[in-house]
Amino acid sequence: MEYGFWSIMPPVVAIVLALLYKNVFIALFSGCFLGYLIIDQAHLLRAFDDTLMSFIRVFEDNDNTIVILLVAVLGGLIVLIEEGGGIRGFTEFLTARRSIVKTRRGANLFTWIVGVLVFTSGTLSTLVTGAVARPLNDAMRVSHEKFAYIVHSTSTPVCVLIPLSGWGAFMIGLIHAQGINDGAAILALSIPLNFYCLITVFSVLFFAFTGKDFGPMRRAERRSQETGALDHPRHGQSACQTTDVLTSGRISSSLNLLIPLLIMVIVIIIGLLITGEGNLLAGDGMRSILWGIVLAVLIAAGMLLFQQIFTVKEIITIFFKGAGDMISVAAILILAFSMGSMVKMLGTGLYLGNLFASLLIPGLLPAIIFLLSCLISFSTGTSMGTMAVMMPLAMPMAIEMHFSVALVAAALFGGAIFGDHSSPISDTTVLSCASTGCDIMDHVRTQLPYALVFGGLSFLLYIVAGLLV
Repeated sequence: MEYGFWSIMPPVVAIVLALLYKNVFIALFSGCFLGYLIIDQAHLLRAFDDTLMSFIRVFEDNDNTIVILLVAVLGGLIVLIEEGGGIRGFTEFLTARRSIVKTRRGANLFTWIVGVLVFTSGTLSTLVTGAVARPLNDAMRVSHEKFAYIVHSTSTPVCVLIPLSGWGAFMIGLIHAQGINDGAAILALSIPLNFYCLITVFSVLFFAFTGKDFGPMRRAERRSQETGALDHPRHGQSACQTTDVLTSGRISSSLNLLIPLLIMVIVIIIGLLITGEGNLLAGDGMRSILWGIVLAVLIAAGMLLFQQIFTVKEIITIFFKGAGDMISVAAILILAFSMGSMVKMLGTGLYLGNLFASLLIPGLLPAIIFLLSCLISFSTGTSMGTMAVMMPLAMPMAIEMHFSVALVAAALFGGAIFGDHSSPISDTTVLSCASTGCDIMDHVRTQLPYALVFGGLSFLLYIVAGLLV
């Protein structure tokens, strides 16, 4: 069944409610319920039941379940490391004792470097970069909004620019499915033409070196510098919180942070090799991440026991306290996954694709594909889903019009990442906030102006590039 115009209403309503009321739970639940109300032809009771059951069906997908479990386990790991003095010791090592990083600029650059190095998965990048760089950024009084922006900007945008992972295989497969034999070559040619991702990733360096933030981000940074409050005052955070990592507690050992995290990264790489039968790129990323984080928890717990810092009972209590703090994040992920499935049932992406195809002018093909991909990805919160929907529409048009396939592919990939990077219903938006401690709507409110500026500039560049081809 085709739902036409009604297919775009659930994501539009969810996004509008999220931006207006700054409550992701109400927004996502309302969007899900409206979607099933449309699917069930206004049958209230059936729509309500389908909405609730859609949350249950989220766990039928192993990757969804693993991501939700990862969030809880990571929360427990972070609190274990913090209570065990790992964060305090790591911060002292980089700031007070060795002075390796002693400025806000250095903290920003350190975060950018870690984010770029973890290029195999957007999920892994947000989790690892946030966990590793958070103590340093907190110590340097970098606002959580700015921290989340850097972590998010070096996640999926980097995965597309350095496609040496499942991302590369996925994008090559989509290109090949359109009858283009040399998908790898097309992907390679599209990288320098992916204006949005290039601008997004390297703009972080500009803002880190110059400190020339603008809009809500500038106000957030001024607040953190002047008052020490890493979050907006409405979240009840005090100005003295930024110094807790250096002044509270007696335990201080950077090894309690570095060893568990190093073990986690090593195990993830080994897991990718094992599940991929020797091929790192073919490995099961979600399962490998789960192995790494769980083993990191066991290593951290063992170290705390060996040092006689905590008892077994205390470790278990601390772990579940940290895991419990992530319940709200897990709930948002469940709602977001449910929304994604419902949007696919409605055929929202396909409807938007067909709607805008009629407006196409040959010289504007890359710009239109980019804009359409931005709209779909922002509405659905999924980059890979947008790529899958748009590729069968974009590639045949490019081939038929004898247009640069690489340029069109770059516009499509960049536009798809736009939504992943800016939508409040994107999973990497949620995970970036979970790992950095930033409120989701604060993150969206401060990052969206950047994404819109970069998207607008990219749109203009695709107009120019399209006319020059």
